[in-house]
Amino acid sequence: MRCCAASCGGEIHREPNLDCGQVLDMSVPDPDSEAIRASLAQPRAFGVIFERHFWAIHDYLRRRLDRQLADELASQTFLTAFDRRAAFDSRSASSRPWLFGIATNLVREHRRSELRELRAMARLAPDPVMAIDGVESRIDAERMRGLLATALAQLPQEEADVLLLLVWAELAQPEIADALAIPLGTVKSRLSRARGRLQAALGTPASVPPTNSTLPRR
Repeated sequence: MRCCAASCGGEIHREPNLDCGQVLDMSVPDPDSEAIRASLAQPRAFGVIFERHFWAIHDYLRRRLDRQLADELASQTFLTAFDRRAAFDSRSASSRPWLFGIATNLVREHRRSELRELRAMARLAPDPVMAIDGVESRIDAERMRGLLATALAQLPQEEADVLLLLVWAELAQPEIADALAIPLGTVKSRLSRARGRLQAALGTPASVPPTNSTLPRR
């Protein structure tokens, strides 16, 4: 299995490149579980999973890390997924939670780089604060500047992972539980603690219910 992102001259492009990974067998049927099952006998079929989900994984990593490291870990996510594809739970129609779980575990190995990125953002001049309710919406609105970036850097790793999978990966709470292999109740408690810490840091009233936001693609 060759990952296009790792082999196209060292630079990632959104346009399909048929020289990388060869022509994908787009006849592999939905859902993701069927493509992964097919790839056990026909490894090239796994290319469908790459085509469907690479940029979502890359964008999530880019929001947490610098571009070079995001490029590297996005490729590594799919290489790791390919190596572990036999362990994928075929009862899950989508591979998104599984892939985001792999990516998040890779981020954990580069926590220092993530903290450097956040602290660099904290030193930038802040954008005007937009009047949007909810902690997650304000993460998007303030572009992780100033107090917000500092507060995110101070979150315990496990709380940051849950919050950012909710906001940037746009996973539902049960999907986060699957991604991180933890109980749903643990997801809820970690998310609650993370929201509380950010609300205190940003001066957001505790009574304001956080809402999900759809962040723009890079």
